[in-house]
Amino acid sequence: MSVTHTVTNQVPPLLGYDPIAGDAALAEACVRHADAPTLTSLADLGALAGSEQAQEWGRLADENPPRLRTHDRYGNRVDEVEFHPAWHELMGTAVGHGLAGAPWADPSPHGHVRRAVGYLGWTQVEAGHACPVTMTYAAVPALRAAPDLAAELEPGLTSRTYRFGLTDPWKKPGLVAGMGMTEKQGGSDVRANTTRAGENGDGSWSLTGHKWFTSAPMSDLFLVLAQTGEGLSCFLVPRVLPGGERNVFRLQRLKDKLGDRSNASSEVEFDGTTGWLVGDPGRGVPTIIEMVATTRLDCVLGSAATIRAALTQAVHHARHRSAFGALLVDQPLMQNVLADLALESEAATALAVRLAAAQDAGERDLLRLAGAVAKFWVCKRTPTVVAEALEVLGGNGYVEESGLPRLYRQAPLNSIWEGSGNVIALDVLRSLGSGSAALAAVTAELDTARGADPRYDAALGTLAAELGDPDQLPLRARRIAGRLALCLQASLLLRYAPPAVADAFCATRLGGDWGAVPGTLPAGLPVRELVRRAAVTPG
Repeated sequence: MSVTHTVTNQVPPLLGYDPIAGDAALAEACVRHADAPTLTSLADLGALAGSEQAQEWGRLADENPPRLRTHDRYGNRVDEVEFHPAWHELMGTAVGHGLAGAPWADPSPHGHVRRAVGYLGWTQVEAGHACPVTMTYAAVPALRAAPDLAAELEPGLTSRTYRFGLTDPWKKPGLVAGMGMTEKQGGSDVRANTTRAGENGDGSWSLTGHKWFTSAPMSDLFLVLAQTGEGLSCFLVPRVLPGGERNVFRLQRLKDKLGDRSNASSEVEFDGTTGWLVGDPGRGVPTIIEMVATTRLDCVLGSAATIRAALTQAVHHARHRSAFGALLVDQPLMQNVLADLALESEAATALAVRLAAAQDAGERDLLRLAGAVAKFWVCKRTPTVVAEALEVLGGNGYVEESGLPRLYRQAPLNSIWEGSGNVIALDVLRSLGSGSAALAAVTAELDTARGADPRYDAALGTLAAELGDPDQLPLRARRIAGRLALCLQASLLLRYAPPAVADAFCATRLGGDWGAVPGTLPAGLPVRELVRRAAVTPG
């Protein structure tokens, strides 16, 4: 072989690591909010997530996007979507390990934390399949507004069995759920929806209209919004009716998206489509908001997973790649960049798992505000972190084979799903209304770290002044949401993270000793220690 083809100074494949137990911040959060046996129960999933097999599933699912089949060879409508076998491996693993609806039937007091930790670790493999996993998880509390339907279908939604294909959901051992809210003319303004529903006289309703963005259209069940005489209402729409007849669910086309390529997102037409009312007529938004609020938790978890996946790649590269006579990881400026990204990752992870613990504890008021704040901030930070991690790899990171371009395309998604930045920031303001129980709950959470660091106390004072100023609140909504998020993250790091992590976070994110781009930590911080903590291990 010619000497010009000798390969040197290339980074070895990132294999054989555990993104769950091998991630110090995530493992500690799991034990903190649950216990050691909960972490141990995820060992098989963690080992698989860091394996060559799982990474290959992720690559194949992304490179072979779903295909729409509207008709069969005879001209009959079938409205089906075909997925690569790797997609089904990813889905089967997620559902089988309890990452979909299983926590709602789990008698353990830590079911939601277990699921969140597993979700954050597993979805680093491939993020697109997380969408139907999330919607199945989120459908359960919303469906309980129709107790009879919930009694019949919840066992399938909480099952650990994944069974792809359109069959009678009342007889299927495992179910996947979806959601249809937005329409062409309204987007997030769902009260502008025009889809109509009329009673059939037998307890069912007929829906006529469309949905502009319905992801995972091969799901068994969908919660959708439609107008009735009483106003916007929520309905359960199955793909297959009791007895096995196909429901009218016409797939017009699949979206050609920036990222999330393994997951099908469709435009759907309803024409006499059968559904059943969930909740009271005219109360569609309050009913389906249960599902939306739960999906927000997964937006935070998913973004934390994307941040962590990018950081893992960057640290691995820096530990094995040399330039200018030294390993990248030993060069001060690179240490600054990696340490800064590590702070973002640990703060995102700590907040995400805390929200899952609130779900376990039934802290609805805390979730109402903290969930929106976290969704706004963590999802907004993700594109910045992924872009910087990609740059650590240089030109190698810009090549598809590295996996970083897939993460980069995925990075903006969760900031758009279930309410884009402005929608979420304004929702934060609604949660801060007079006499807000949500604000009281978050304030109590913040007060637990008061006195731990003068920069934190000063930040709480600034936040209180911001909240107490009624002038032009909508104009300042993003500013308020961001300050709340940073204070929540700091409170968790001050209580639970190593002192070096908490000090660096407070110095930069609260104390202002920080630049506009990652890698601008001040001198004197133990950057090498922060990077060492961020390296994943076999678990």
